[in-house]
Amino acid sequence: MKFIKYIFACLILIGISSQSKAQFRYGVQVGVGFTTLDFKQDLVDIGGIVGPHAGVQGELMFPGIGLGLRLGAFYAMKGANIDFGSRKIWAVDGIEKQNLYLHTLEIPVNLEFKWTRMDGLEDYVAPFAFGGPVFSFNIAHSSCKAMEYPFGSIGLRAGLGAEIYKRWQIAGSYTWGMTYATKAVKLENYSARNRFWTVSATYFF
Repeated sequence: MKFIKYIFACLILIGISSQSKAQFRYGVQVGVGFTTLDFKQDLVDIGGIVGPHAGVQGELMFPGIGLGLRLGAFYAMKGANIDFGSRKIWAVDGIEKQNLYLHTLEIPVNLEFKWTRMDGLEDYVAPFAFGGPVFSFNIAHSSCKAMEYPFGSIGLRAGLGAEIYKRWQIAGSYTWGMTYATKAVKLENYSARNRFWTVSATYFF
């Protein structure tokens, strides 16, 4: 319910922007994610993996106040290295240690605040902060008989960055999964949420 209210508030801001002088721009973003899976129980060893992150970044800013919306659509590979073979429940099926990959479409809807009143310094560098929900939709996943996957998941993201010469943005963020991204087939209450860092660079047209 909280996420629905958040989206509704963002839609109101977009509606207001159509009647104001809000500025919209978009660009391409590439980056890398440092990901893992946070399981409810500590049954097996979990290691992180590194995956690509790329897509289109949009930014809707309200001039003068530095407040806006940060929207986008990205391909992101997430997952973890999981030692299934250390537990008999999976070892009997011949499932061993393996990388579990989740190929996802990410749609973030984040609020952004950018420091734009710095006596002209913002023309060269302007720090910004952002945060809000991220909606992830599963496109594909690695073949693993031990796990099953939902249609998608929801996360909460917070990040910091800097804009350089009004064209480039360098940013880092952390995302906490709020709903499960995968769960075990044999065990009823063994599921995991995404946890990952993302470092990215964006060029705005």
